[in-house]
Order: sequence, then structure tokens, then C-alpha cells
Amino acid sequence: MNDVHLRIEGLTKDFTLHVLGGKRVPAFRDVMFDVARGGLTAIVGPSGSGKSSLLKCIYRTYLPTAGRMMFAGRTGMVDLVSADDHAVLALRRREIGYVSQFLKPPPRVSALDVVARPLIERGEARAIAREAAAAMLTRLNVPSDLFDGYPTLFSGGEQQRVNIARALLSRADFLLLDEPTSALDQANLHVVSELLHEARAAGTTMLGIFHDPAVVAALADTVIIMAAGTVQDIAPGATYARNITAVA
Repeated sequence: MNDVHLRIEGLTKDFTLHVLGGKRVPAFRDVMFDVARGGLTAIVGPSGSGKSSLLKCIYRTYLPTAGRMMFAGRTGMVDLVSADDHAVLALRRREIGYVSQFLKPPPRVSALDVVARPLIERGEARAIAREAAAAMLTRLNVPSDLFDGYPTLFSGGEQQRVNIARALLSRADFLLLDEPTSALDQANLHVVSELLHEARAAGTTMLGIFHDPAVVAALADTVIIMAAGTVQDIAPGATYARNITAVA
């Protein structure tokens, strides 16, 4: 598994609806795939196919119902399904990053401090961390007069760029992306694509949900196609790109 950063084996997630008498609703079933170390794997598919639930299970926001998630971390192999909460939190601090579709920043914390926080938590001096955060926000076209503003008051696109800046600055080994470009215009979409290319070139492994086929064709090494809670196909990024071009 030296070239595999994450191996998903028979992963299943059911939700129990207690308000409906304990009815169980499947989110996805028997999902299996590998994520190559240093690559970008894209998950695509229609709404309701289980993509976001899958990503949240990998980050352990949700606990899977069945299966294994074998993560090849710095200190050895970890099953993210059976790992205890302390082990998962440690991996989040050191190795696994997450860009959610919607930023949920703490209240009354400036954009600069939101972005700088991962570096500060890893021991970087606050002034240096804030300087790096300012550079990343500038790269993402966030106006400097917003640096000391509260992201809770920002537009959707501005919040998304703050979210991306924080995640990329964290320098995670493995980065999960839940529709990171959904609220971006074309200019900022181009910048984010460049930054993801740079992160991959620096060795970051990425697994993300993308809604724009052109972005997937440009970025992904591997494409996982989901529908109705199952993996329908796994294709090389080049094959997906050719198919998208043919359809267009």
C-alpha cells in the first residue's frame, strides 16, 4: 500500500430517523476505492448520490455503519472507522484537512486569524502565521480591508475563499474538499485551480467533490462516479476529460 494513501473497503452509511420510529435510510452502500498518494481524486455524481456523506465519514464527522477506511499515516496504518476519537482528532491536527462546502467560522474572529489558526496550532509564531495568512488571502483576491472583518458577514464566495485559504495554509498531508469551487466566479476558480495544482505538486493528496466537469477534467488524476448511493465507475482523469470533451 506504499502508493495508496487511503483505501476504502465496503464502506456503508445508514442514517436512523428516530422521529420516524427508527427508520433506517441508506446514504451509500459497499463503497470501495483507493486514493493514490500525491494525487487528486474527484468524486462526481448527482445530488443525493451520497458524495458529501461519504466525505464526512472519511473525516469522521459521521461514523460509518460498516466497512473499513485504511489510512496510511505518518506513524503507520490507521482504520478511520475503528479509531477512537482522540486518534482521529490528532490526525486532523497533523495530517488530514477538510474544506467544507460552507464555512462555519467562530464568531468575532477575524478572517486573518481564522486562516492563520492552523499554523499557530502547529507552533508557528502568531505574527508569522498572520503574515502567511495575509499572503494567501491576497492570492485568493480577498480585499485587504476584509482581513480584520468577520467572515460571518462575508458573501458566500468570500467565505469559500477564506475556507480554502485556511485549508491550504494548514499544509495537510491529505486534504478533503467538499465542492470547494461551488460559489466562485471564473477568475477565482482559476486561482483556486492553480493553488490545488501547487498543493498536489508539493505532495498533498486530495480527495474532493466537484460539480464543474471542466474543473474535474483539468485537475483530477482519478474520477469516482457515484449515483444512488453506490460507485458506478472509476475512471482515469484523462479518460473522463476525453469523454467530457466529446460530449461538449
